[in-house]
Amino acid sequence: MPSPISAYVTDTAPGRGTLRPARSWLHSDAPSLSLNGTWRFHLSPTVPAAEDFAAEGFDDGGWDSIPVPSHWVLQGDGAHGRPIYTNVQYPFPIDPPHVPDENPTGDYRRHFEVPADWSRAERVVLRFDGVESLFKVWVNGQEIGGASGSRLAHEFDVTSSVRPGDNVIAVRVHQWSAASYVEDQDQWWLPGIFRDVTVLARPAGGIEDVWLRTGFDGGRGRVETEITAEAAAFPVTLRVPELGVEKVWASAADVARFGIDDVEPWSAEQPRLYDVTVSTAAETIALRVGFRTVEIRGDRFLVNGRRVVFHGMNRHETHPERGRVFDEAHAREDLARMKRFNVNAIRTSHYPPHPRLLDLADELGFWVVLECDLETHGFDKLGWVGNPSDDPAWRAAYLDRIERTVERDKNHPSVVMWSLGNEAGTGSNLAAMSAWVHARDPERPVHYEGDHAGEYTDVYSRMYATVPETEQIGTDGSQAPLLNCTPAQGARQRTKPFLLCEYAHAMGNGPGALDQYEELVHRHPRLHGGFVWEWRDHGVLTKTPDGTPYYAYGGDFGEVVHDGNFVMDGMLLSDDVPTPGLHEYKAVVQPVRFTFDGLDGLGGLGGLEGIDPLDNDHVAITNLRHSADTSDLRFRWRVEHDGTLVDSGELDVPVVAAGESARVPLPAIAVARDAETWLTIDAELAAKTDWAPEGHVIATAQLDRSAPRPAPAVRPRADWRPGDGTLTLGVAEFEGGSLVRLAGRDVVGPRLELFRAPTDNDEGTSGENEESDSTVAGISHAELWRRDGLDRLTSRLVSVEHADGALRTVATVSAADSALSVTVETVWTLEGGELDLRVEIEPSRGWSTVWPRIGIRLDLPDGTAPVDGAEWFGLGPLESYPDSMRAARTGRFSATVRDLSVDYARPQETGHRSQVRELTLSSGGTGVLRITAVPDARGRRPGFTLSRHTPQQVARAAHPFELPDSTTSHLFVDAAQHGLGSRACGPDVWPDFALRPESRTIRLRIAAGA
Repeated sequence: MPSPISAYVTDTAPGRGTLRPARSWLHSDAPSLSLNGTWRFHLSPTVPAAEDFAAEGFDDGGWDSIPVPSHWVLQGDGAHGRPIYTNVQYPFPIDPPHVPDENPTGDYRRHFEVPADWSRAERVVLRFDGVESLFKVWVNGQEIGGASGSRLAHEFDVTSSVRPGDNVIAVRVHQWSAASYVEDQDQWWLPGIFRDVTVLARPAGGIEDVWLRTGFDGGRGRVETEITAEAAAFPVTLRVPELGVEKVWASAADVARFGIDDVEPWSAEQPRLYDVTVSTAAETIALRVGFRTVEIRGDRFLVNGRRVVFHGMNRHETHPERGRVFDEAHAREDLARMKRFNVNAIRTSHYPPHPRLLDLADELGFWVVLECDLETHGFDKLGWVGNPSDDPAWRAAYLDRIERTVERDKNHPSVVMWSLGNEAGTGSNLAAMSAWVHARDPERPVHYEGDHAGEYTDVYSRMYATVPETEQIGTDGSQAPLLNCTPAQGARQRTKPFLLCEYAHAMGNGPGALDQYEELVHRHPRLHGGFVWEWRDHGVLTKTPDGTPYYAYGGDFGEVVHDGNFVMDGMLLSDDVPTPGLHEYKAVVQPVRFTFDGLDGLGGLGGLEGIDPLDNDHVAITNLRHSADTSDLRFRWRVEHDGTLVDSGELDVPVVAAGESARVPLPAIAVARDAETWLTIDAELAAKTDWAPEGHVIATAQLDRSAPRPAPAVRPRADWRPGDGTLTLGVAEFEGGSLVRLAGRDVVGPRLELFRAPTDNDEGTSGENEESDSTVAGISHAELWRRDGLDRLTSRLVSVEHADGALRTVATVSAADSALSVTVETVWTLEGGELDLRVEIEPSRGWSTVWPRIGIRLDLPDGTAPVDGAEWFGLGPLESYPDSMRAARTGRFSATVRDLSVDYARPQETGHRSQVRELTLSSGGTGVLRITAVPDARGRRPGFTLSRHTPQQVARAAHPFELPDSTTSHLFVDAAQHGLGSRACGPDVWPDFALRPESRTIRLRIAAGA
């Protein structure tokens, strides 16, 4: 017969003994006592039958110590178990509501002192803000109750159990429970008490709950007040000191809606907050309110009457050492960083965050889609058979989760939409959740992506819709059926605002094509932007056996099932370093658009409607913000000749209202005859804010004003004759047709390089996409590259010829067990005392897949001094690829070889700088080799990569520490690179940026020194 313990663990009921109804997380002046700190802790591999540890006199002297809040698997260097990462998979058998007997269970104990004056409290409440996944609590040996709902708050009445002086609290936490079936979010499974534990003294005559519903209409604010308190607590006084408001209500029946004149609205751009107090004789509650009205009008989502465009991130709570334990200073900086990168919205994927995060969102300014703690993704592989979302036995648990979500956070102006959860299929329980929310808070819309038929939600939401499909949705959508919809359901969905709750999967190097989605948002008002997946990598900081630190992902802790590095899919690396993808995002969504001569500057958006074409003496500046004008900005310009500053100043720009444009004269620009001339305009903060210093740049554009200059012509040669390939041409020395020394340094190459260490998107198999004719469903590009042998090319020298001051070689490059080949003609000549290299690359017929790159590689052994840095004139400062170019600007940059690459959690292609004009390689700060890139016949310029590892070495490493020690620097000069796309979990590379096998030319001028 099953034990009572087993029955408790597999009970689908949300809790026992918890206080109801749930209430807001409030800032009260009533006494409270934090139980955060050091607790005694014992971990059992299964659920212990005995609960004697809860007795007051139990001797826990032999137990370990553990901090609360924390996750026990992140404490004790593995002594308390290890983390488990899964995305969709359940790490236990799918047998709801049952879980394995092997169920790690943590027993916690601590003493705490209750002040003597608490005896006057009417009630004493024990609050847990987050425990994964099921817990039971005792105080002074008395069982109080228990609850599940890991990222939700639970309160217990412990009035009859506590006493003045010493008290003992005991908590038993089970890693697995019935609740685990509805908490299958894409993240680490991290058990334990990971949020605050607090004891609250609730005074007689206190306030149980407050809800201030606010609205805004044309300068007038509205407050609808809901106060929960005993009749004896009245009168209640509400004060808004800054607005001179004081309302006194003698009874609950007197509490009423009221208006306030001359208020400023709250928005994500101008997060105007007003301090409010709600008081009785016994207690004062402090709140900050923002006045804003949320509504859906037709197919528009509006705040304060204006359409919102979500430039958002899906944000998990994750830290490489703390896991989901909240740290306010780190969270504040995290949100400030979002603001600095033009992020204006957060989807709290896929659970409510720590409540203080929403205080920060109110203060700093974000549109928040607040998501319930719910996901059952593991049932997808079963065709959703047995999914709790449509099982009446789980109805109470589903409703409890959404009630606790809404009630806790209902006072926050930043929360503009409720989300039922994520990837939980569909069913009657979700519909019941939505009905409850609509009844409780009719002013905020309800979101849930899985409601494809639009039966119970207010917005049409999708994940990873392709660009063409998104464009169809932006129009009437009649040319394409909607996902999993009947025609009638599709017609209903087309009447709603559209939101991409997840898009642009930011895994590894990428994503690409962000600008294509953004351009659609500005063409089709029904489209309201979306949320990138996701904000940061979830790496867990750990060490190799020899002590080398690294950021671990799925499988690194010996999990039985796991989903590998799929948890490393953020715009921030685990150590808070922004990726180039985040810089690209900032440039794509920048809130100011510049248009020169009817065309965008680099960094702007396409197609400025309503503005006549301009001449080269003016720029159109458009304010794309929701509500803020440009009075907080100044506009600086500079002119550079070949990347060297020659002039600068400040543009005289009038204040531009949100949604409006202004034409502004450009300064006189001195155009150089023998250098490129570039004008750059920056929109920067005129004064410091809470999230950025004065001078922080929010938008940039460039205009190329260069005078045309023809590329040096190729001198035809007719005097070729066979030779042995051993000679010296200027700074180059050859033996047998092979380059052996260059500017006094040993060199190997140039060799053809078609391979790149596959990115996570290259390895992706997310399906055949209509926009890419190079995608094979279910097979990654990387697999095809390996099939075709691009990572193991070999070369056969066909001929070597000499001419006066020149050397020509022809080679055939192919792979074992392949009839496909590439012919490479390499011509070295001395032109005006400079060494000229021209490489002609021509593929054979029969290549059937895209190529990762078309380039050459030069290996530069360290010798006495390694090549360890580069200075270049071209696009920079960060890496760029064909479909990720908006953050790049033309200029002169420098970096060490180490800083040229990005430490992605799984080593992969990194470091490519596009459209290089000049490149100087350095050693110890001294230039050793200078290279000038000559455009090809179509004006295309190559890019370069400088690395300490070959693509083959990088591709073999699963973690950075697995890269071998290097004694060589490798220079890659690429005529072209394949795009990045988002195929790790989204669309493939757009055809315009897919690299098909084709003939290309690389031409370089090479000299010694700087």
